[in-house]
Amino acid sequence: MTFRLAAYGVCIVDDEVLLARWVSPHGVTHWTLPGGGVDLYEDPFDAVIREVAEETGYTAVVERLLGVDSRVIPAAERLERTADHQNVGVFYGIRITGGTLRPEPNGDTTEPCWTPLSQVGSRPRSSLVDIGITLALTLPPTGHVPPVPITGLLRH
Repeated sequence: MTFRLAAYGVCIVDDEVLLARWVSPHGVTHWTLPGGGVDLYEDPFDAVIREVAEETGYTAVVERLLGVDSRVIPAAERLERTADHQNVGVFYGIRITGGTLRPEPNGDTTEPCWTPLSQVGSRPRSSLVDIGITLALTLPPTGHVPPVPITGLLRH
């Protein structure tokens, strides 16, 4: 099994959420939250600020911890199909403080954009988007929401 610790930023302003299009090395795409892997020795709190800047061009501050999601993706459902994978995602509510919206230079996320919440459900997206939005809108005291089934337009 492989393992990844990641930090994601959820920014909702005027009923729009900040998303970015992720493009795999195989050309598969879907929408996701700005964020990504936490480097060795890096705090997830710092990682989310770094990732938002890299993927969107924005500077941001963390306003609150929203919650944590842990999911295991079976090998059969992964593009590489090599081994099961556990992803632990730490979700933070963030506020944009500056910068200019732009794509990630030489990265695997493109087209950062503000998306109306009413249109999120019609986009092919990572389940992380639904988890992050649910955490931000409901603020569960446990910091945990039920797993999101992977069907239709949802991806791992």
